[in-house]
Amino acid sequence: MTVATALAQYNALQSKLSAYNHAMSLIFYDGATTAPKKTADNRAHALSVLSEESYRLTTCEETVSLLEFLDAHREELSQKDRRSVELSLKDIRELQKIPMEEFVAYQELLVKADDVWHDAKENNDFASFCPILEEIFATTVRFATYCAPEMHPYNYCLGKYEDGLTMEQCDAFFAALRQKIVPLIKRITRAQQLDNACLHGHFDVSSQEKFARALMRVMGIDEGRCGLGTTEHPFTTSIGSHRDVRITTNYSEEDFSSSMYSVIHEGGHALYDMNSADDLAYTNLDGGVSMGIHESQSRFYENLLGRSEAFVAHIYPDVVACFPEQMKGYTAQDLYRAVNRVEPSLIRVEADEVTYCLHVMVRYELEKRAVSGELAVRDLPTEWNRLYREYLGVEVPDDTHGVLQDSHWSGGGIGYFPSYALGSAYGAQLLAKMKQSVDVDACLHAGDFAPINDWNREHIWKYGCLIKPGELLESALGEPFDPTYYTDYLEKKYSELYSL
Repeated sequence: MTVATALAQYNALQSKLSAYNHAMSLIFYDGATTAPKKTADNRAHALSVLSEESYRLTTCEETVSLLEFLDAHREELSQKDRRSVELSLKDIRELQKIPMEEFVAYQELLVKADDVWHDAKENNDFASFCPILEEIFATTVRFATYCAPEMHPYNYCLGKYEDGLTMEQCDAFFAALRQKIVPLIKRITRAQQLDNACLHGHFDVSSQEKFARALMRVMGIDEGRCGLGTTEHPFTTSIGSHRDVRITTNYSEEDFSSSMYSVIHEGGHALYDMNSADDLAYTNLDGGVSMGIHESQSRFYENLLGRSEAFVAHIYPDVVACFPEQMKGYTAQDLYRAVNRVEPSLIRVEADEVTYCLHVMVRYELEKRAVSGELAVRDLPTEWNRLYREYLGVEVPDDTHGVLQDSHWSGGGIGYFPSYALGSAYGAQLLAKMKQSVDVDACLHAGDFAPINDWNREHIWKYGCLIKPGELLESALGEPFDPTYYTDYLEKKYSELYSL
């Protein structure tokens, strides 16, 4: 076999696998958005068949031999093909360590878990979700032991979402944030609170959807390749490649800013996914390289841009056009202050910038202890409530507003949460670097995201998974990651807003 022949076979394999992923992504998206409530078993059947075929195709002897041949000739491969083969071999070697029947059963379990979680959240019924969540945690630990027996299972979980991330690094990172953020919160709570009355009232869903689409256009999202749906917990997913991306939101008729910022957040994810280089389509290099980098983009657009004074001033006329009665008597400055109000709260996705990372710390501590066997899954609600009382000073009234609020665990996303805090900190440092060559405030005042998007495309988006996340980040920044950019940003912005 020649290298050229092997590459042709490998490209054909990747094309076929992307088609399987296309189908499975659509099934997932349908289940989370418009599928009738009693159809989970039907979707689970389809996913079990597709995931089994994908597993066989990925791990069969012919595929392994092909990849080992290419790996042996890696010096003859382009950077793109070398990196693609490296990632494929890594995934295959892990998959081979998981018995196929267990892998397929886990895919079915996650489909059922999503429906059980939705019902449990709606009915404030953790007891109904607990057995399946216990199975998810147990399977996660078992798979981690299969794949990396030399590693702590939670380090393996963290590394799935941010390559190389460890509990030791997370502990140091969160300690650095806590050292600056907790005193800042205390100073803010002693100051006069910002008024957010303009966010509350009755905002009909049709007007909110109209506003959501206006936000997408301002951000530069191509609506011909990015759909907008509704679901219980907002998310973004690519359907087969970066050429078809879907985002979702959830509309609160009492507070339009909830959907506003979920759309901007998911829009940041979408922009990243949609802007991989075209030659990465239908390969394992298509899309974001890690969840930390992904969250750096979503949190960048949601907060660093979306809650800036310049952006709020630009979008204010659209807010008035969509909600004329509700916004009577309120100015753009009123809106800016309202969307930046700092107040310890129950719900992570609606948390302000300053307290947000405390929500993530709660989840990190619980996951770490549950995976380590120090905390039983059945005791998660009690510990959740205790940590919210300790970290944020709020009382959790029920599990719907507590341990059941996020969809991540029902989807097997154990180890994902620290990416949100890391992404927030990455984003602040990326913004500082971007401002050296882009007049970001002028762009936001004008509603011209093109220069901002061009910078992100050139430094982050176009590479997809071509470069490892740590190398990509340091290349974009021109220096090592430093979380003090984030804490300095928070201290400066909120000291001004609260006259501290």
